[in-house]
Formats: sequence, structure tokens, C-alpha cells
Amino acid sequence: MSLIVVRGLWDSSGVRSIFRCWLRGKICLTFFYDTLFSINCTGGVQWGFKVSQKPDIEIAQAAKMLPIQDIGKKLGISGKSVIPWGHDKAKIDYESINAAASNDDGKLILVTGVSPTPAGEGKTTTTVGLGDALNYIGKNAVICLREPSLGPCFGMKGGAAGGGYAQVIPMTDINLHFTGDFHAIGAAHNLLAALIDNHIHWDNELGLDPRRITWRRVVDMNDRALRNITIGLGGRINGVPRESGYDITVASEIMAVFCLAADLKDLGLRLANIVIGYTRDLSPVTVKALNAQGAMTALLRDAFMPNLVQTMENNPALIHGGPFANIAHGCNSVVATKTALKFADYVVTEAGFGADLGAEKFFNIKCRKANLTPAAVVLVATIRALKMHGGVSKKMLSEENTDALQEGCINLGQHIRNLGHFGVPVVVAINRFSADTDAEAEVIKDYCRGFGLEAIECRHWAEGGKGAAELAEHVVHLADSKQAQFRTLYDDDLSLWEKARHIARTIYGADDVIADKKVREQFAEFEKSGYGSYPVCMAKTQFSFSTDPNLLGAPKGHVVPIREIRLAAGAEFVVVVCGAIMTMPGLPRKPAAENIRVNSAGRIEGLF
Repeated sequence: MSLIVVRGLWDSSGVRSIFRCWLRGKICLTFFYDTLFSINCTGGVQWGFKVSQKPDIEIAQAAKMLPIQDIGKKLGISGKSVIPWGHDKAKIDYESINAAASNDDGKLILVTGVSPTPAGEGKTTTTVGLGDALNYIGKNAVICLREPSLGPCFGMKGGAAGGGYAQVIPMTDINLHFTGDFHAIGAAHNLLAALIDNHIHWDNELGLDPRRITWRRVVDMNDRALRNITIGLGGRINGVPRESGYDITVASEIMAVFCLAADLKDLGLRLANIVIGYTRDLSPVTVKALNAQGAMTALLRDAFMPNLVQTMENNPALIHGGPFANIAHGCNSVVATKTALKFADYVVTEAGFGADLGAEKFFNIKCRKANLTPAAVVLVATIRALKMHGGVSKKMLSEENTDALQEGCINLGQHIRNLGHFGVPVVVAINRFSADTDAEAEVIKDYCRGFGLEAIECRHWAEGGKGAAELAEHVVHLADSKQAQFRTLYDDDLSLWEKARHIARTIYGADDVIADKKVREQFAEFEKSGYGSYPVCMAKTQFSFSTDPNLLGAPKGHVVPIREIRLAAGAEFVVVVCGAIMTMPGLPRKPAAENIRVNSAGRIEGLF
């Protein structure tokens, strides 16, 4: 196969990149935005085309932005309630949020996805594209997203602002420091850590056992060297030596509290309820006993106001909070979601990673705690990802392979069945790449028809909201049809162990959960201490229904090993840590940070 580099031409509107190739002086093909594919030309000669395309950062930086006050006006928020953070970002103040409390709620749409692969699924991109599409067809819609963590931005996962022509902007700000919310959460968390060690240093009146302190420190970076550390070295004046460690900020219980609290008062109460350790007789010690909740709330006061930005099509977006779905509950803040529901007729939000993690926690934790009733679910899949689940290597994904795709659809099917347990109507969004063939798209459509579902091709990455208009029309139909009969997967009165087992069996397709005697005793202890009614937050790999990231598709007959459990009394759930999942990630051999730079004009480059 000969490889020809084909250059793109930007059209006069700057909206899309057009690529053309010529055969014997005539245009034989026009196409948009892909990286690699091949065609069969006259005479059976196969030509391959490698496309030069603009990276997401350049597309985002070329977008025409409206003043952030104008975006607020689209939501009916007066200028004084839009607190600018520069020209293109803002906080929505509490006065405006409280004033809108009497408004009717809009309809809540969840975007989730199949199990993630290196091929990419485009869940955030689809969330943004669907929000733009709803506005494109004349609906009043807002999107609600999580804030990206710096760790993945400098590691390997990338950012969380969407891609192509379905992005929230300013993309570089959102993916880096944004409005400083994560710094505020980290500061509140580490203030508590400092107060704990200070209390022990000065007489330890609460009788905290240094061996049983459960509160670690956090940093918003992937740093494996900090997972387990010894602190307090250097003699008496430097504290009490003890083992501790760091988690990434998104795994902090304060992040979970921040995202589940209904208002500032609730935030303070939840912070006060956090258990930070135990005495020698195993009595729990809370933040309230240290009288730290007031100072922590003060650090979080401004951060707790939702952030307002815009899409590339100048539609409003609220981005607030950012827990990971593989180690936390993976949803944006309740206050942002509820605020959006008061200002818009349709609110599109996402839950992290695949539906077995993000969607399960969205329903069983966020909706349960916040009394939210979703109206529809969009399940995002790509042909590329499903071919990987069918056994195709990443380098071969551009070749048509309907057999492997059919095999990989088993992963999609398991997610469809799982979502059925929650009583919310589902539509499948095929995030279409131009290398995908019509025959491959038809395989997914036929497969979904077997479940009585529509599978709709979407091209929002290349075309923005217009490219997802058909999906938007169907989502409106589902949401307005009142088909949803939302229910959680389990009742509050089920034991903690049985909740974890039920999720593993029902959602992961496992035979059972297993744990050693110490962990099972901890389950029983939490029950006895009054935490048995809490939902469980399963922490496991996002790449598989099992705890083995190499088991793709929809594995059966596996067991889920529970390594430890952690109490999150402020967030009001119990974290069940499964397999080898880490709450402090590490950087890859070639971290993305090596490609990020500031050019001579002061602009950031290399960020996706």
C-alpha cells in the first residue's frame, strides 16, 4: 500500500477542514478530519491517506468567544450575578442560585459510554456536541461537566474539555488551573491534615491513635512516590513519626463532599461529619471534634459557586467539581446540576468512564442523594473501541472488520442491559470517525435493534452541533415522552457487603466478591457503627467489567477481590477498593507533560 500525505484546506468560515485527492486530474474523494484510512481506486490499486489535521488546542484557540456576561444572559442571569474570572470564565453567585430555586426543573439527560479503550470513545465530546445540537434545533439546553484534573493532563489520559468542534472553551484554562477550585479543595484537605498532626503534637486531648489516622494528604498530580510516606521525622519539634501517604485531589473525600453538598450549610455539616481516625479503643474522631469545619468551609466558599463557560458555538456550560469515576463517584457537583435544571429545559451531563462505573454511581449515589430523576440516557460507542473489544489491535483499527466489531458489541450489550436496571430510556450514539465504514455502522445499528433501541450516527467532532442534530431530536423525544421510571439498583437497607456483591453480580457480570477476614470484619464494623444505609462507591479499573484491565469485552465467571474499604462519612458513602486500583496514579514512560510548552507569543501549545 502506498502512503500519500494529503494536506487539508480550511474553508472560508474556518468551521471545518476539507481534504481532497485527485486521480487523473479529477477529484475522486472529498473527506473530513480523520488521521488514517485507505480506499480502493480504479484497477484495484489501494491507496492510503494520512491526513494533517489541526489539534484540539488550535481549534479551540481559533474559536470566537462571547463575553461571559452574554452567556449568562442566555440563562437569564443578570450581570451582577455573573462574577467574572477574566473575560471568558465566571462564577454564578448564590443570590442568583437561590432566586431560581422556585423555577420548574428541566429534563436531565445522562451521557455515558462503553468500557474505555485506547481507541477513544468521545464521551465528553458527545456531551458537548449534544448540548450544542439541542440548541441548534431550537431547544434551551445547558451542559454540566466535571473539571479536569492536572494529573491526567500531564500524564496520558488527556483533558476533559471535549474535542474537535465540540469543545468547551477556553480549553487551555479549563484543563489547567481554571478558576482554582481544585486548589481550594486541596488546601482545605491539607489544612485538615495539618490540624490533625498539630493536635497530636499539642497533648492529643482527643486521644487519636497515630497508627489509626485515616486522613492522608492530597496533591492534584500523578506522583507514585507519594503513595506511601513516613512523616514527622526530625525530632520532637517536627511532630510524631507515623506512616501516611498522598492521594490525588480528585480522590479526596472533600471533593466528594463538595460535589454532593446541596448548599453551603450542607457543605459545612458534611465536612464536620468526616471521620479522620480512631482512638485506641476504636472510637471514631470527626472533623467536628477538631473544630476544623469552619475554616475548611471558608476555603471552599468561593469555589463552591458553579463555574460558567461556553461551548465553541457559544452555548452555556457549567463545569464544577471533578471526582474520578474509577476511584470516586465520578459526577459533577449537585449544585451545578440543580442550578442548570432551574435555568434550562434540557440539561446534559456526563458520568466518568464506562457505564459500569460512572453511570452506576450517578444513579446509585448522586441521584439517590440529590433526589434527581433522569429522563434519558445516551450511551456513547465508537466503532474503533468496539473493534478493540473484539480483539483488533490499535494499529489495525482503520481497516474494516465487521466480524471483530460484531464480537466487540458484547461490551455494548452488557452496558445496555445494565442501564435497563435503572428504568431510564436509552439511545446509543455512534461517535462516527470518517475511517468507519457504513457496513460497520450498520452492524451496531442491527445489534441495537435487537434490544429495541436506536443507534444514531453522530459527527459532532467534525461538524459541531449540526452533526448531532438527529441524536438531539431523538433525545428530546425520549425525554418528553415520560418513559422514564427511574429506580436505584438496591435499597438503603441492604447490607454494605450485599450492596457490593449485587453491583458485582448485576453490573460486572461477576460470580461473587471476595475479601480477606480483616476486610469483611471492617464491613461488619461499619454496619455496627451506623453506616450500613450508605450506598457503596466501587473503586476498580475502568478498562474492564472485571478487575483485570486486560479482560475486554464482557467477561463472565470472574470474581471481584475487595482489597480494602474506606469510610466517607461526610460524603455519606463507603468506598470499596477492588483489585489493584490506585488512589494516587503514576505517570507513564512518556508523559504528556513533555509535549506542553509556551511559544514566543505566550500561547500554550501541545495540550492535546
